[in-house]
Amino acid sequence: MNNLLKINPEHETKRIETFLQQTFATQNIYHAVIGLSGGIDSAISLSLLRRVLKPEQIFIMHLYYTEPQTTQIEKMLHLAQIPEENIRIVSIKESVNTLAENLKLQFGDETKIRRGNIAARVRMIMLFDYAKEKDALVCGTENKSENLLGYFTRFGDQASDIEPIEHLYKTQIFQLAHYLGVPDEVIQQQPTAGLWQGQTDEGQFGFTYKEADQVLSLALEKHVSAQELVNQGFLNAKKILEWREQNLFKHKTPYILNK
Repeated sequence: MNNLLKINPEHETKRIETFLQQTFATQNIYHAVIGLSGGIDSAISLSLLRRVLKPEQIFIMHLYYTEPQTTQIEKMLHLAQIPEENIRIVSIKESVNTLAENLKLQFGDETKIRRGNIAARVRMIMLFDYAKEKDALVCGTENKSENLLGYFTRFGDQASDIEPIEHLYKTQIFQLAHYLGVPDEVIQQQPTAGLWQGQTDEGQFGFTYKEADQVLSLALEKHVSAQELVNQGFLNAKKILEWREQNLFKHKTPYILNK
């Protein structure tokens, strides 16, 4: 790991706590809704929320498409002491499939990305509707690696009111997880957006977060060229930077006419 990626977990936690406290105070809203997936990003985000809000101020939605991540979810909810009445565990499969069929999508492999986008947007609708009911802010769970790679669905998992960990690379999230006491079962989970059976982030990428984080930090913060990175042993550097380049449009839309 290069030095750019090393963090002081205690200091970082305090920074995020202050950011969350200020945001809730500015909005004069003291409740949060968060989608808990069973993975490390949502676990970290819940742990951070719990440091500034009481259990009864946090509302949980576990919106699964394939199978619920019951074991991981229960561990995090137990640690955060979230009351049972604040928890909704809902299958979105029927809603997603109905929408997909109405849009005349087929069930073949070629529609997986489109169906995955529908799933992400269905989750967004449900999270924001729950937040409206509870007068709460929707807490996002996106990290810096996903953001830089454009690994998100516009108006889906990207949509939120507040993002506590978007400034941290995935490998930095792991450093924070150990400090915050996230259970090993959650830390060791294969990162996945849960968009279809067997889907994993790194399986889609064709490279690991560990390599991507080092390449992105060196290329974007130290201006090291792709070829130099390859020469340094980052054999997937060009693929990683091309993946980012192909998804940059997600950060530029909507296009608007300037006055």
